[in-house]
Amino acid sequence: MDDISLGVPEPILDSLPDDDGAAAQDMRRAVEGWERRINRALADSDDDEAAGYVFDAIELFEERMDTYDAFVPELRAWGQSPIYAICWRNLMADLIGQLYEHEELADRLDRERNQRVVEDGIRLRDL
Repeated sequence: MDDISLGVPEPILDSLPDDDGAAAQDMRRAVEGWERRINRALADSDDDEAAGYVFDAIELFEERMDTYDAFVPELRAWGQSPIYAICWRNLMADLIGQLYEHEELADRLDRERNQRVVEDGIRLRDL
């Protein structure tokens, strides 16, 4: 499988408050780290194992997306700006989309998702 390239979309960076740029740099570093780990997994394993690793990353992104989403109303209730939580939530969603944009990987990810659904004892008719 080819290397995966991930990035932080400009609209997300543009929505961050004008501070010292630390949040944008944190996002870039996090994405670079995920990209590096995913590409290492792609290089070190066969395609099916690599798809499993990437799907684990997607599940992590989904969990984090839900966590950041839960922060938004809580921050608003405390009178705080939820912009950082919103940006991180949007970044997680965008990274999932970026991974599915790779055609060769997208098919394998769909198969991995379906396989895990069946392994968990959930049948497709139950969805």
